[in-house]
Amino acid sequence: MFRHILFPTDGEAPSRAALAQCVAFAKACGARLTGLHVVPPFHVLTTNAAMLRDTPETYAAHSQAHARACLEQVAESAREQGVVYETLIVEHEAPHEAIIDAARSHHCDLIAMASHGRRGMRALLIGSETQKVLTHSKLPVLVYR
Repeated sequence: MFRHILFPTDGEAPSRAALAQCVAFAKACGARLTGLHVVPPFHVLTTNAAMLRDTPETYAAHSQAHARACLEQVAESAREQGVVYETLIVEHEAPHEAIIDAARSHHCDLIAMASHGRRGMRALLIGSETQKVLTHSKLPVLVYR
């Protein structure tokens, strides 16, 4: 079935909830798992509160610490289930592009990710990285809701 699954995570509740299911699915398939966290680059002009209050160096340190914490959850869950895993931190302007690029470059055959379930105006304004991955990926995408 699937041999290598990419699991992008932002560390938020929907990703944490999908993690156990994804790891169990990887185990059932005998697949390896790659956990991915995408960090947006620092911008001086932004609406991201973390970038507004931080220097580029402080932002980078906080972003890396957050990424490691998110990916440690993936590592811990995979270790507990005996699933072979690796983790990856990528800096990229467009998370959906980074997800698709990582899946391709790491020879994954499935992207498994959470949906945050945003609807209405919020979904229109914020957009959905999951929706963008679904739209642009040539690989199968499994969405946990």
